[in-house]
Amino acid sequence: MVAVWGPPVLVGLVAFGCSSAAQRAQPAVSTTATTQAPDVQVTAASFRSLKTMTPVRGFFVANLLGNTAATLAVANSKNGGVYPPGTLLQLVPQEAMVKHRPGWNRATKDWEFFFLDVSATGTKIVTRGVQQVVNRFGGNCASCHSAAQAKFDFVCEHDHGCAPLPIGDNIIRAIQLADPRPATGR
Repeated sequence: MVAVWGPPVLVGLVAFGCSSAAQRAQPAVSTTATTQAPDVQVTAASFRSLKTMTPVRGFFVANLLGNTAATLAVANSKNGGVYPPGTLLQLVPQEAMVKHRPGWNRATKDWEFFFLDVSATGTKIVTRGVQQVVNRFGGNCASCHSAAQAKFDFVCEHDHGCAPLPIGDNIIRAIQLADPRPATGR
C-alpha cells in the first residue's frame, strides 16, 4: 500500500486530505461583488510534481500567481494568517487546495479543493470545487477544513483543530515520495 496510491487504492486523505469518486463540477463562486482583484486560473498544468514545490512541515506550497514569498510567510508563521490568492497547498500528489481572490467563496474562505489523477505524463483534474469534493473516508473537504482555527485560514495540520487523518505521517510521506510526475517545471 505504501507505494501504491491512485484509483485502485481505497484510502484517501483530508486535502489536506480530500478526494472524490468521479463527479465533475464547477466551483461554487460567490455572487457578492468584492474588489475585483485578478483571480487565479487553475488548469491541470497548474499541478506539478511535489518535488517542484516548497516543503513546509510535511506539506508542499507554491503560488500560481508568483507570490511564493507571501505564501511561505503564512505557511511558516506559528500565528497563522491569510494566504494570498494563487496559493497552492498539497499534502499528497492526488489532492490539492488553491486560494482564489477575496470574495470567491466566503464559506471556504476562498479555497477550492481538487482531486487529481497523477501519472508520469502529468496531471488530470478529476473533481474540483467546494462541496462536491469528498475524501475517500466520506468526509467533505470543506466541512473538514472548516474545523481549522480561524487564524489558520481553513488549513488543517496536526494542531489546527481539524480531525486527525486515519493514517500516519509515515504513510503520508511514502505517498508523497511516490509522486510519479517528473521533477521538472516550476
